[in-house]
Amino acid sequence: MTADRRTLLRTTARLAALTAFGATLTACGSAHATRRSDPADLAVRADGPPSAGPVDPPLDPVASAAPTPPEPAGPATPPAVAPSPPAPPPLAPGTPVEVVNGPRDRRQVALTFHGAGDPRLATAVLEIAEQRGVRLTVMAVGSWLDQQPQMARRVLDGGHELGNHTQNHQNISAMSPDQAHAEIAECADRLQRLTGSIGRWFRPSAAQYASPMVREQARLVGYEHVLSFDVDPRDYNDPSADTLQRRVLTAVRPGSVVALHMGHQCTIEALPTILDGLGKAGLSPVTASQLCA
Repeated sequence: MTADRRTLLRTTARLAALTAFGATLTACGSAHATRRSDPADLAVRADGPPSAGPVDPPLDPVASAAPTPPEPAGPATPPAVAPSPPAPPPLAPGTPVEVVNGPRDRRQVALTFHGAGDPRLATAVLEIAEQRGVRLTVMAVGSWLDQQPQMARRVLDGGHELGNHTQNHQNISAMSPDQAHAEIAECADRLQRLTGSIGRWFRPSAAQYASPMVREQARLVGYEHVLSFDVDPRDYNDPSADTLQRRVLTAVRPGSVVALHMGHQCTIEALPTILDGLGKAGLSPVTASQLCA
């Protein structure tokens, strides 16, 4: 083989080796460019992935955000205090200590509700009344407010009236004066704490009318008036909705105070029909305070 031929072969072999080495460098560089496991790479790309190549899951915005210096401490915000309910209208002169009904010469009636039972049922009663623009008087049991304290403000925030129906709803007429006083005072304390007021009305438990002893204990707690009723449709016995609305609409007349209960499904079902019937009779449902104003 001639020298020129050997020189040409050596040159060709060197060129082939250089080409292969360059390809290896290119492949290594490309692999490095697509690697994303290095935390330093993630920090560099915090503003977003490159326009080409695989896209990583987005970073946690909380973890990737730059720390913010704390703001100067300001005065502490005082805790929110539940506003006291608006004062009810003054009662008419000569309003009796125990109200059984309002004036018979005005076409108004008061729908009063025993405040106890499932809060969902109680809320449904309030919502039905509110949808019709009607305001109710709710006589709350103190033990119910212990279990469902949010219902006190829910009643008042809906524009309704809230009163005292004793702490434990026992037969108050059979109690001693001290026991009766405690039953009334404990519920009054709950109302005061939850709403800023003990309310205007007290209603005895397990009795339509208050005995002289019960009226005196209510007065000592701060209640000048006891709220009784003249229409008792006995919804606590869970009649059908049709029977319940018929009992109410047959017995009611101008000035009536109707005693109903929140914790019964039949009352919820009958209430729209009762309100319709009162409207057809030209009777406007109002709170007990409005009835006696």
